[in-house]
Amino acid sequence: MKYLKDVVTLEYDISRCIGCRMCTEVCPHNVFEMKNGKSFITNRDKCMECGACMMNCPAEAINVQKGVGCAYAIISSKLKGSDEISCGCGCNDKKNSSCC
Repeated sequence: MKYLKDVVTLEYDISRCIGCRMCTEVCPHNVFEMKNGKSFITNRDKCMECGACMMNCPAEAINVQKGVGCAYAIISSKLKGSDEISCGCGCNDKKNSSCC
């Protein structure tokens, strides 16, 4: 599953990774995998910006603005049964279709 290309706020500093595997354990979409004792992002666009990886990373190697962004807006609108999606990025604005 992918959401929208190149809009996720996920940032990862591999130099801080201690190889604890927490991100691979808690990520619901398997965005992370382990290779040679370090975590790697397999596909940023699969991230739904839930924040589980960031909250569980003891090395503070991961940053994501949980509960924001286009992926969150899509999920939230579907859960509410709404057809209107707005994440504040301007994608609903006819002049700016940068992400939706």
